[in-house]
Amino acid sequence: MTSKLKLVLSLSFTMSHPRILVLAMAALMLLLLTPESEAAITCSDVLKDLRPCVNYLTNGTGKPPAACCSGAKALSSAVTNSADKKTACSCIKNAAQKMNPNAQLAQALPGNCGISLPVPVSPNVDCSKVG
Repeated sequence: MTSKLKLVLSLSFTMSHPRILVLAMAALMLLLLTPESEAAITCSDVLKDLRPCVNYLTNGTGKPPAACCSGAKALSSAVTNSADKKTACSCIKNAAQKMNPNAQLAQALPGNCGISLPVPVSPNVDCSKVG
């Protein structure tokens, strides 16, 4: 039986049974409304948010600048699921390996900005364990 014929037969069966049609429509709506578990955040988003922190993390002392904390807060708000955390972690890890941040400043960044980041700012983090 061809797929077109199967589709026509299943549609005619569904149309003749309104309860099945309602259930099929409800299932379709659930599929359409269920959020995807894929990362919504991109590496570009992560780097844009943390760019104001680069100078502070490599050469700074004391408290981070306001623009750095604003970016860190934006990142914290944007990371909403496990896939986002893994994406952010990988981006931060790669950037940290290239820029070699002061480990103490990086570790203290969330607390100094009054937030909690869902991923550590570190070149050595195991991103497979983040989530």
